[in-house]
Formats: sequence, C-alpha cells, structure tokens
Amino acid sequence: MSTSQSCSIDGTGPCKCTRKAPLFFGIGIVGLLVAYYGAFFVGVPKHDFRPLYSLLMGSFFWLTILIGCLMMIMITRVFDAGWAPIIRRQWENLVVSIPVVLLLSVIPMAFYPAARKIVWEWTNPEEILPSGHAVAHDSIYNAKAWFLNLPFFQGRMIAYVVIFALLVFFLRKWSFAQDKDASAVHTQRLHNLSAVGIVIGALTLTFLAFDSIMALSYHWFSTMFGVWFFAAGIRACFAFSVVLCFLLGSRGWLKGIYNQAHRHILGCLLLAFTVFWAYISFSQYFLIYNANIPEETFWYNMREFSTVLIDGQWVNVKNQWWWVSLGLVFGHFFFPFLYLLFYRSKIVPGRILFISLWTLAFTLLDLYFNIVPRQIVDTARPEGFRVNDFIDMSMLLDVAAIVGFGGIVFGIFLRSSAKHEPIPIHDPRINESINYHE
Repeated sequence: MSTSQSCSIDGTGPCKCTRKAPLFFGIGIVGLLVAYYGAFFVGVPKHDFRPLYSLLMGSFFWLTILIGCLMMIMITRVFDAGWAPIIRRQWENLVVSIPVVLLLSVIPMAFYPAARKIVWEWTNPEEILPSGHAVAHDSIYNAKAWFLNLPFFQGRMIAYVVIFALLVFFLRKWSFAQDKDASAVHTQRLHNLSAVGIVIGALTLTFLAFDSIMALSYHWFSTMFGVWFFAAGIRACFAFSVVLCFLLGSRGWLKGIYNQAHRHILGCLLLAFTVFWAYISFSQYFLIYNANIPEETFWYNMREFSTVLIDGQWVNVKNQWWWVSLGLVFGHFFFPFLYLLFYRSKIVPGRILFISLWTLAFTLLDLYFNIVPRQIVDTARPEGFRVNDFIDMSMLLDVAAIVGFGGIVFGIFLRSSAKHEPIPIHDPRINESINYHE
C-alpha cells in the first residue's frame, strides 16, 4: 500500500480527509469561542463557577476517551494483541490531541488567577467556606498544603502536558517509521516503551484526575479515584472505537477490513470494563459508607440530599443529583451489562453501535456527577451551604465545549490520518489483525 493512498484504500486518497478537517476545525473553534466567552467573560466577572465547569466538562469528556486510547495503545503493545493493529492505528491518530486539549482547557484555568480561584477554591486563601472561615484558616487545607500549593499545582499541570506529549510522540514516531522501513526494531522499541509507559501513564492520569477533578472538593479524598478515571477512560475508548470504526468501515479507509470479529472483541472488552467500572465505583462508595468519616461522606451526601424549609423546619429531601446517581446505577451499569451479555448484541452493527453511543452518553453523565455538584455558601441554611442543581442554563455552554473540543479532536485526527497509512502495513501482526476471526 502506497503512502499516497494513506487515507483510503478505495482509491480516494488523502484529499477527501484533508477537505473535511477544516470543517471540523471551524466547528471546534466556534464551539470553543462560545465556551470561552461563557467561562471567562461571564463566569469570571460574576464569580460563577458553573460556566468555567463547562470548559472543564467539555475537555474531560474527550480527555477521558483519548487517555483511554493512549493506555490501550500501550496495553496492546505489551500483550502483542493480534486483533489490535488496524484499530490501534486509529488510536494513534487520535491521541495526538491529548496535549492540545490540555493546553486549551486546564492550563488556561490553572494559570489565569481569576478563573483558577473560582474553579479550585483552595488556590484563593481568602475564599470563605460554608464553615464560615477562610481557606487560609482551614485545618484540612493546611494539612494538605504540602501537595495543594500553587507552584506545585501549576508545575504538575505542565508536567502532565509534557509527559503525555512525550508518550504520544514516541509511540507514533516508531509506529509510523515502521510503515516506511519495515524494521522489526520498532516493534521491540514500542514494546519496551509501552511496558514503562503503562506505569508512567497510569500515574499521570491518576494525578491529573486528582488535581483537575477531585481537588474541586479539596476536603474530599479517595484512593480509588484514579482507578475510577482509568476504568472510565478505557470503557469510553472501546465505546468510541466502535463508533469510529463503524464509520470508517462503512465509508472510510477501513471498508472491507473492519469485520464482525473486531466488533465482537470490542464488545467483549466493553462488557468487561462495564463490570470493572461498576466494581470500582461501588467499592469507592462502599468503603466510604462503611468508614463513615465526615471528611469523606459529605461528598456523597451532597449528591443525595438537600434541605428545604417545610412548616418552619429544615427537612432533608432527595435532590436532583440523587436521580443522576440512580441513572448511573441502572443506565451505566445494569442496562449495558445485561445488554452486552448477548452474543448478537456484540456483533450486529446496529446493536453494538447503539450501546456504544449509550455508553458515551452515560460517560458524560458520570463526569457530570463527579465534577458539577458544588457546595455554595448559604448562611440561611443550617448546614451553611446549598448544592447547585443538575439542570441549569449552563448546559448550553457544556454543549458548546463538548462540540468545540470534539471539533478540534476530529480535525486533528483527520489531518493525522491524511499523512499516514490507514493501517500499519508492516506491523508483524497486521495479517492476523486483517484476518482476525472469533
């Protein structure tokens, strides 16, 4: 296969993809401009965290997918998975977006003081907490200040961009080099890098989740949180891969290559990580419930109860986030788990495409549940705070951010795909991958 046919095996060549890339970039830029305007020109002046959270939500929806793809590149390299090469090439074209999305989202928020103090309240020593005292006088913050301090925090944010960029660079460089010289040396290099990179990537994604999401409620802590983000990322990676490969197999450069066996293996892995995500999420909840430590339980309590004034008395009632949590239990676990148990649900294109889109939608809901709820100081209430609602007008900014980052990701994916072979033609496992069967 010649490089000139690098974007399509049906003779259309790279131009078809190149023509579509500017369209996605245009959509992405418009979406991001709307999201940035809401975050920095509406949220910051009003000291309103919700528009800024839209930027965080939109970026982390795509980062969850992309980091999952990066980890799967390395995992399949280490295990020398025979089914993986043709799908792994699509991951290689996707993950180049990781440092770009980070540079467009968490980096501006971490380095722009006005936004940073709203998003991560612990970075503002004068921020008044529901307890009535400032962050600077908060005993819990002072105990964590060795880690949660501004120079170290900003240094870690830069490190995440650099580490992911280096992993992506070398994983792509040696894979694409093998297309040209067919050297087996690249396979060994990629195997060795992946063996180390899995550990580095796991630590990096864990601390990125700690700093970007868990630190939004800095009183809270969970040793399971990094594993939750890993499980969510791998699961989202498989769901997104089904959708992407369906499109590429129907009208793109994987037509005639992507087959039923590939759908089956992706469906099996999606089922496996549906169970794994549920196990991690339940374990986190169970351990916190069982320990019953106020510094931990408040995170779940605020996602279940709110107080309302009834007949002159404050009464706990279920809030909107309670229904979101039920949606995750039944919609993000029970339904896809039972659905994917059936063989035909994993091989019939329409059926597996449906459950993959369903999984991506509930991945977004899972991120909502972990990111958006926040304690807002309200001295009229006995607990000293209220929790923002699930449904609000900022959802429009959420859509703009998701579409914006998505446009950038797809634009970069198409540009990368136009420059390289659609499948790794000299990978030692390429024939096995093309002819993969159940």
